[in-house]
Amino acid sequence: MIHTLDNGVIRITVADRGAELKSLTELGDGTEYIFDGNPTWWKYSSPILFPIVGKVRDGKYRAEGKEFSLPQHGFARTSDFWLVEAETDAITFALESNAATLAVYPYRFRLELSYKLIGREVKFVWRVINTDEREIYFSIGAHPAICCPIAYRENFTDCYLKFNRPEKSSRLVLTAEGLTHERIPTLDGTELALNYDLFKGDALIFDDLKSDEISVCSRKSSKRLTVRAKGFPYWGIWTPDRGGAPFVCIEPWHGHADYVDFDGELKDKEGIRALGVGETFETQISFIIG
Repeated sequence: MIHTLDNGVIRITVADRGAELKSLTELGDGTEYIFDGNPTWWKYSSPILFPIVGKVRDGKYRAEGKEFSLPQHGFARTSDFWLVEAETDAITFALESNAATLAVYPYRFRLELSYKLIGREVKFVWRVINTDEREIYFSIGAHPAICCPIAYRENFTDCYLKFNRPEKSSRLVLTAEGLTHERIPTLDGTELALNYDLFKGDALIFDDLKSDEISVCSRKSSKRLTVRAKGFPYWGIWTPDRGGAPFVCIEPWHGHADYVDFDGELKDKEGIRALGVGETFETQISFIIG
């Protein structure tokens, strides 16, 4: 089922499957900011990544002394959430551990995803609640595919990323097997010009950004979308490496893919979140158009 929220300025649609944002439209001129999930390029629009971000080594991981298998980015993006509450300008979904999740992830949890419209902003609130009788371990992240270009009759190379603080950063190198310990200098200043060659080796991954806002901008129009995410230690930037896709993903993460030589348990992973019995982890991001 698809749900629609409209505050007179922007409209969003959200699907029960994955509680995934499928559309963000500016009502004044009909501009669409979120990729439509055309499987020619990528079958998602803005999935939630949980309980892992990226891949675990060889598709397997260990937790509580046992081995489990998980697909890239976990199972939340392909799970059916249920509607908890719906108002004119806000909506909340939930997913709870069940027999299917416990077969691949040994922890009991409740995951809540909320959307709220505030003027030209969509605010996302995520809550992970530990319903187990022991500490649980997880990663969580966003993977929104932002139309690039946003404006009609522009090109991908007309666009650039704007960081809200000056950066001088090297990206972590990601391969099909996982993260390596190599770094490549990538950012120097507040802008990164976009071209498809940047992504020939897969996503750009950063673990030391000072910025908590990244905007997709154009050199030919005023259209932009800003992703605001405070307190996220990792950011990914991605578009398919074959080139030509009409979107770029700006991805704030708590956690990342395994290193190629990682051989510990889930709790030992760099960036993993630990949550005590009965505790709640809450974080939020925002999309702001303008």
